[in-house]
Amino acid sequence: MKIKAALSRTAGQPLSLETLELGSLRDDEVLVRVVASGICHTDIGMRDSASRVPRPIVLGHEGAGVVLDAGKDVGKVKPGDHVVMSFDTCGACHSCVRGEVAYCRHLGQYNFAGKRLDGSTALGKGQEAIHSHFFGQSSFATHAVCHERNAVLVDKDLPLEILGPLGCGFQTGAGAVINSLRVAPGHTLAVFGTGAVGLAAVMAANVAGAATVVAVDTNAARLKLAAELGATHVIDAAREEVFSSLRSIVPQGVNFALDTTGNLDVIRQATSNLAPLGVCGLINTARGADLSANILELVLGGRSVRGIHQGDSRPDLFIPLLIDLYRQGRFPFDRLLSFYDLADINAALSDMQAGRSIKPVIRMPA
Repeated sequence: MKIKAALSRTAGQPLSLETLELGSLRDDEVLVRVVASGICHTDIGMRDSASRVPRPIVLGHEGAGVVLDAGKDVGKVKPGDHVVMSFDTCGACHSCVRGEVAYCRHLGQYNFAGKRLDGSTALGKGQEAIHSHFFGQSSFATHAVCHERNAVLVDKDLPLEILGPLGCGFQTGAGAVINSLRVAPGHTLAVFGTGAVGLAAVMAANVAGAATVVAVDTNAARLKLAAELGATHVIDAAREEVFSSLRSIVPQGVNFALDTTGNLDVIRQATSNLAPLGVCGLINTARGADLSANILELVLGGRSVRGIHQGDSRPDLFIPLLIDLYRQGRFPFDRLLSFYDLADINAALSDMQAGRSIKPVIRMPA
C-alpha cells in the first residue's frame, strides 16, 4: 500500500515528505493507521546523528492509531482496536522475562537498527529500501508496522491524537518518579529541566505525595507551568544560583534528584546536594559523556547515581495507569501538547529544539 511519511535522508537536514510503499505484514506484526505521533528529543538526536541510525529512515516513536490488520500469530490486538505504540523489546532475554523490559538486552537491535532481524525493511520506494521499525514503529507516517509486544491497547473513548506521547516521553518522566525512584509521601525531589519529561516527573511527584518538589529551569514560562502542575518551589537558573537556592529550600538535601538536562556540572552538583541515602536519576544520556562524582560523599552518605530508561516502565501496565490518572485530573499531560500537521513536521521539530513547544504532536492526514 502507498503511505505518506517524513523521511530522514541526510543527517542534520530537514525531513522530506514522500510517498512510500509499505510491504506485507509478517505473522507477528501489526499494521496501524497512525492518527498522531508525538515528537521526542530522541527523534531530533537521531535526525542529526550521522551514525546512530541507518538512512534513509522514517523516524517517530510516540505513535497512536487504529489497528488495520494483524498477522496470524498476533493475539493481543485486532483490527479496529486503538493502540499506543511504545519501544520494542525481544521478549525473551533475562530482563524481559523478569518484566524489566526497559532494560532488554537487545534494545539497540530492536529500536535503532532500522530493520527486522532478518535484515528486511517494511518500507520502500521503487527499488530503494527505506529503513523502518525505528523504536519498533517509525510513526512519522500515515501508517506504521509494529510488533504485538509494543502495541498497547487503550480505550476508544479518549482522542488518539493526545495519547501517543505516553509511549515514550511522558512514561519516562512519570515512570522515573513512580517506578525508578519510588518517590513516596514526605519525600523531597528536585527536577532539573522542565521539558516534557521533567514536567511529567513533576506531575507524577504530585501524584506520589512528595512533600517538596523543586523544578529548575531557565525558562520562566515553563517554571510557571511547573508550579501549576504541582511543583512546590521553582528555581530560575537564569536569575539565581541554583544550588544555594536549593539548599535554602531543603537544607538537609533532597531525597531524590532527577536530571533531564544532560549537563555534567548540574549532575555533579545535584549528587552533592542529595540527602543521606539520596538518589540522583539520570534520564538524558549526555551523548555518552563520562561523569565524575565524589566517592567519599557517595559512600559516607549512602548516596547513589543511577541511569533510568523509559521510566522502568512496562508499557502494557504503566500507560493505562497514566490514562487513569489523566481521567482523574491528576496527570493533565494534555496541557503540554502543541499540534502540527504532517506537512509542518520540520517546523514542529524546530519549535521543540528552540523551546517554543514542550511536546509537539504531528497529526496525520486522513
